[in-house]
This record gives sequence, C-alpha cells and structure tokens, in this order.
Amino acid sequence: MKSKFLDKLIDRLDRMDSDSVQAQFLHLAREKGLMETIFQAIQEGIVVVGRGARIRYANRMAENLFGFKLEAAEGQPIARYIRDIDWEKVLSLDGDEWERLVRREIEVTYPDHRFVEFYVVPLSAIEEREQGAVVIFRDVTRERATTAESIESERLKALTLLAAGVAHEIGNPLNAVTIHLQLMERELDDLTDSAARESLKELVEVSKREVHRLDRIITQFLRAIRPSLPDRKPVQMERLLDETLELMRHEIGNRRILVEREQAEHIPSVPADEVQVKQAFFNIIKNAIQAMDDGGILKIGIEVTSRFVSICFADNGPGITPENLGAIYEPYHTTKTTGSGLGLMIVQRILRDHGGEIEICSTPERGTAFTLHFPRDDVRMSLLEAPKKENKE
Repeated sequence: MKSKFLDKLIDRLDRMDSDSVQAQFLHLAREKGLMETIFQAIQEGIVVVGRGARIRYANRMAENLFGFKLEAAEGQPIARYIRDIDWEKVLSLDGDEWERLVRREIEVTYPDHRFVEFYVVPLSAIEEREQGAVVIFRDVTRERATTAESIESERLKALTLLAAGVAHEIGNPLNAVTIHLQLMERELDDLTDSAARESLKELVEVSKREVHRLDRIITQFLRAIRPSLPDRKPVQMERLLDETLELMRHEIGNRRILVEREQAEHIPSVPADEVQVKQAFFNIIKNAIQAMDDGGILKIGIEVTSRFVSICFADNGPGITPENLGAIYEPYHTTKTTGSGLGLMIVQRILRDHGGEIEICSTPERGTAFTLHFPRDDVRMSLLEAPKKENKE
C-alpha cells in the first residue's frame, strides 16, 4: 500500500545522498513501528486482504478471535476463516453485497465461542489503484449476554406480576373451598349412619389435604419466580428430595411411575434455599412424570464430586427433539397442550442464583436426564505451599 510520502521519496531517491536516504528510511521505520504498535494495542481485530481476498496483514486481536497466526495465515484466503461471504463481490464494490455487510454479525466457534460484529472498507474507496479491503472485527459476546440478561429481567418482572394476579384469583376460590369443607365436617357429626359418616369424613380429609397442597404449590411458585436472592443455609439434599417426593406421592402413583433411588453414602450439606430447591425438584419431577404417559421409570441419583452435590433425574420417556432442545428454557415454550412453559425457566434461575449448574442429556425415543449441580458447603480454597528457600551458606 503506497502513500504520497512514499511516492515522493521514490521520486527523489536519485537526487539524495546516502545520509539523506538513511535518515528517510529511519523515519519510515519509526512510522511503521508506531502504526504497528497502535494496531496491536486496539481492541478491534483488523485484517487486510489483497487480490483474491487473501490475507496480507492481521493484528493480534484478529489472531485471538479466529485462532491463527499471521505467519501461517498470510497469503491464505480469508474465506478459510470467515465463510458464507462472497468476498469477490465485496472487493469489487458490489452494491447489494455492500449493503448486506453493513455491521454484519457472525458466530465464531473456534478457538472460543464468540459473537463478532464486522464491517468492510474497500481500499479502492480510499486509493483508486489499491486492490483489497480492510476488515474490522469487534467482539460483541459480552454485549449480547448483557442484552439477554436485560430481556430475561424484564420477562421475569412481567411473569411476577402475572403470577401474583393468578395466585390472587386462585387464592379466593381456595379459601371458599376450605370454608365449605369445614362446614361439611360439622354437618357430618349429625349423621346417624356411622359407616357413611366415617367414609365421608375420609373424603373431606383428602380434599383438605389436596387444597393445602395446592396452596403450598402456589406459595412455592411465587417465591421461586420472584427475582429475590435465595436464603441460603446448610441443608441436606436427600431430605429435600424425600419431602418433594412425598408431596407428589399421589400424582406419581396415579401415573403408575416407579421411582428408583441411588445415592452416595456420605452426602455433605449444601448452602441452599429449601423452598427454592424443592421447587426446582418439583418442576423437574413434574416434567419427567408428564413425559411418561403410560407409566415408566424415574431414576433419581445423588452423586458427590470435589465441587458439587449433583442430583440426576432420568426418565424413559420420548426424549426431546433437537429443534426443541435449544428452547427449553424460554418462557412459555412448551410441547404440552396444558403446559405453562415456565417450569424449566424457574429451575434455571434457581440454579444460577445458587451458583450451580444445570445439565441436560436427551435422546429421542429413549428418555431425558436433568442433572442439577449444587456447590458443596464444605469446599474450601486450597492453597499451594510456597517453595522452600534454599540455604546458600
């Protein structure tokens, strides 16, 4: 790439003495060193391509973004690193392709998963005789994550308002049902037929328990969906699991689901919010038993690693198709005719607020396994011993 300074220098070379030539070349070296330092320091990736869209120059940020070294990439087609772009059109200043490339965003999977925004400046737009272009890249991964978090926060606010309204509307009929069940109990005392009285009392007790269970589910749901920090205290995961399974015992039995349990012998406590963790267990188990329409097996295992206490829920249902797997945490996304599409979103938020992780493995026609990883309460930072100083006496 020639500059006016370089053109003038070449024209004057035959009229300059050796000292002047040396001074001018030192000046050029300093200018090149300064520009190189600037290009290497900026946070944007810069790639210069020449004839045939082959790489002529790349700064350090571009090397980091795309996982190559200029020594190896120089002379290689840029299409080797950025695909799906007709670089010949770009370099020939095709108007349609130019418009399509304005602030285009691409997804990069190597060497790291990133989202990169880029635009192209043809060198012919600056110097008519020059062929090629400058491609400028900017890593927007963090910006996308921030935007996604903001959208999720707004969704949670809307869901919280919706949930509060629904809970209020359900709460009033539940109170009325509770009052009428109490009145029925009083009326039953006046029945002379003791057998009928005891039978009806048992039915009333079952109804009261189910009303109480529904009220407790609504309370847990509201606590889980509100964007509040968990009240973390040391708890035993196996106890919370037992209590959740007991709460769902009737539903599990009605759907003819066999629950198989396996767990480590010594399970350390986990700093967690009891209510939120039980809500996460409830949602995962609910999804699993609903996935198995005509009976099935739900395997629940608790494992302990150096960092986590992990609870795995594996069903033998139909599994999740690849097209649905990427959207399972989206609000209102559900494949069930009566599903709300909120359960897994709540589970994901609870795990995130606890500093944990959620892992999913699903095979169509074979089943799905959700593993919830909770950080252990007894994990401490291990420090390496400092090397002993040698005695040089």
